[in-house]
Amino acid sequence: MSELAKSLGSEDADFFKARGFGGRLSFGRKPALLVIDLSKGFTDPVQPLGSDLSGQIAATNVLIRAARTQRVPVIFSAVRYEGRNLRDAGLWYQKMRGQSTLHIDGDGHELDPRLLREEGDEVLYKKYASCFFGSDLTSRLVNEGIDTLIITGTSTSGCVRATVVDAVQLGFRPMVVAEGVGDRSHASHQQSLFDIDTKYGDVVGLSEAQAYLTALPAT
Repeated sequence: MSELAKSLGSEDADFFKARGFGGRLSFGRKPALLVIDLSKGFTDPVQPLGSDLSGQIAATNVLIRAARTQRVPVIFSAVRYEGRNLRDAGLWYQKMRGQSTLHIDGDGHELDPRLLREEGDEVLYKKYASCFFGSDLTSRLVNEGIDTLIITGTSTSGCVRATVVDAVQLGFRPMVVAEGVGDRSHASHQQSLFDIDTKYGDVVGLSEAQAYLTALPAT
């Protein structure tokens, strides 16, 4: 269990560690940077689903620059609905009416313009929490020989956590950058990072992820 995880859940850290939780997956050989749902509907604090993610966007841009230098793929995801009355949101819409801001007729599904997106970056549109559910992400990653996902975005307790769980189940190494992920609730954010680090992926610092990317052999 990392020192970062201990600091996130100090009351439970020893309990989990004594029972074998918190082993390290560590970075693999070939990564992709996965930026989860940093779209206007989530990064505008006045929106129903939004919160201030300025710091997370800044951290993500640091990693985007490092990824570009090493030609590491950058994949952005966004939730986008097209169906009338959000029929393609299914039952989930009954839980979060704010999803109406992510319909294609508005701009909530558009990536935050502060992100350093370039032509050629992949954009993955999805309907639900996990980037893997109902998408072709697995085949994209397998085709590129990717074994590691460096993850930033929102929300820590929702789409980030769901993606991490699916990633490790599918054989990918999820590395969640603590400074690069955020949530509407600080408590949910902290608990989710602890939960991820003890069970599903590695929570790493921005400097660690940046150093890993910088040390990769250029392709």
